[in-house]
Amino acid sequence: MKYKVEPSARERVMREDDFIVSKTDLKGRITYCNRIFIEFSGYTAQELLGAQHNIVRHPDMPRGVFKLLWDTIADKRECFAYVKNMCKNGDFYWVMANVTPDLDAQGNVVGYFSVRRKASPEAIAVITGLYQAMLEAETRAGAKDACAASLAMLGDVLKQKGVSYEQLILSL
Repeated sequence: MKYKVEPSARERVMREDDFIVSKTDLKGRITYCNRIFIEFSGYTAQELLGAQHNIVRHPDMPRGVFKLLWDTIADKRECFAYVKNMCKNGDFYWVMANVTPDLDAQGNVVGYFSVRRKASPEAIAVITGLYQAMLEAETRAGAKDACAASLAMLGDVLKQKGVSYEQLILSL
């Protein structure tokens, strides 16, 4: 089921001891969600289970960030990212996400775990500007080349700073 949600300007701020936990299958469909995820998303467990994880995707998030995330976890590596999510009522909340592949006994990826915690205001201040620039690059490039354009822009920023994406995220 897909919901049409209009973004609001209201922010929900996670508590220091909150952890949002979810698990997805290989296609990104939610197979587990904890009560904090239910609370912050505003969806019921029944609405979340079986839904695509992008049910909470905020339009302020560049597509390039999700391409980077999916490419990283598909390569059996964990990924850290700051993510702006959208609640069912249009409110938003920022998280620092850690997404890891779930491997079976043979080392095959069978799904993904995501644990999110409160993002620091300092990190949000830095990442908001970066994400706006990435979104602008995506808009200029058009839908077909959006991911490549924003990832190229991100690559330029990282090269300028002399850090990897992971180093940047973990330094904030």
